[in-house]
Amino acid sequence: MNILLVGSGGREHALAWKIAQSPLLTRLVIAPGNPGMEKLGELVDIKVTDAERMSAFAREMKADLVVVGPETALERGLADMLNAAGIPCFGPSAKAAQLETSKAFSKVFMERHDIPTAGYGVYERLHEARQALDVFKPPYVIKADGLAAGKGVAISPNRRDAEGEIEWMLGGRFGQAGARVIIEEFMDGEEGSLFALCDGKQVLLLGGAQDHKRAFDGDLGPNTGGMGSYSPAPVFTQELVEKAEREIVMPVIAGMAMEGMPYRGVLYAGLMATADGPKVVEFNARFGDPECQVLMMRIEGDLVPMLLACARGDLTRAPFPAFLPDTVICVVLAAKGYPDSPLEGSIIRGAEQDFGPDVQIFHAGTRRQDDGQLVAAGGRVLNVCARGRDIAEARDRAYAAIKKIDWPGGFYRNDIGWRALERDETA
Repeated sequence: MNILLVGSGGREHALAWKIAQSPLLTRLVIAPGNPGMEKLGELVDIKVTDAERMSAFAREMKADLVVVGPETALERGLADMLNAAGIPCFGPSAKAAQLETSKAFSKVFMERHDIPTAGYGVYERLHEARQALDVFKPPYVIKADGLAAGKGVAISPNRRDAEGEIEWMLGGRFGQAGARVIIEEFMDGEEGSLFALCDGKQVLLLGGAQDHKRAFDGDLGPNTGGMGSYSPAPVFTQELVEKAEREIVMPVIAGMAMEGMPYRGVLYAGLMATADGPKVVEFNARFGDPECQVLMMRIEGDLVPMLLACARGDLTRAPFPAFLPDTVICVVLAAKGYPDSPLEGSIIRGAEQDFGPDVQIFHAGTRRQDDGQLVAAGGRVLNVCARGRDIAEARDRAYAAIKKIDWPGGFYRNDIGWRALERDETA
């Protein structure tokens, strides 16, 4: 099979790593890719937002399957163009992707289909949003409507802070993505991410992971796209997963099909485990980042038939996903200044050595200089992922690998996996 993988981050590196293991693979092309993917496939310099050129290239290379990593490509309608050309695409249409690309759309959709989520309001005018704070209680959850690279959510402890966030968002902090804001009630509980492969009618659950959104230890600092993750996530008990599948995942897929927007691809359901059961925090229309990295290291067998079955709209032909019993952890190494003003261009040494079979380094924001040296080229730069019999062993391996990487221009959290580790210690 000729496969085109769209994207250049850590999520796409992990997908490329897994796809490259498939016995069905003839040719893997990654557009645009990054230095970490050089040995896995051919890199082609096409921007993920250039849907027309990407679609034309897929036709030119006679792709049997296109796997879309980033949400921006879905928003631009890449899946629609590929489907019109008769090329199977793993990733939803632009309309279906609105579950992620518009939080207002997502909240109204959930309300229409009685899917459990937080109470909310949608506002375009500053004075209306400020007045709405009278209805909600602190802490206030403020969200930009559109895509904001995982940074468009603020949890404000008091009204003054909330008003500042609203003014910042509506004032252009996220451009058009912040033209509307959503104010939500705060949900008390533990958050995790549940993943499901979807063919428009049926689903296969891929299990869960837990992310760490705050920049610094102790869940402090600004919100980020994710500073680390681990899987399995103990918060996802069998009872919670079954309830989430029954009350959230299946109603979403049925509702999207009923409204003429069949959902094909992976559905990321960000869930809060509350006293009343699981409730939706957000949906993503693609694998999470850095959750994808830990999932790829846990999945046994060939991923390609599962992706192809979703793209063709027939999961009955897909093998049931099996998982290693191990725990996998991912620690993100980010450039100093991230998420607001990450410093680019610092040299990274030691990231491309052999760390052994239980450790994988996925590149998230790197480039190679003319002299061959690896340098930082983004906010989140490297994903250090490690497997172990339990969270403690996986974590020890990840942090031991980090100590072998020489990068003074980066930083990382030292407490990834703390919730799972705390559970193990008190069990």
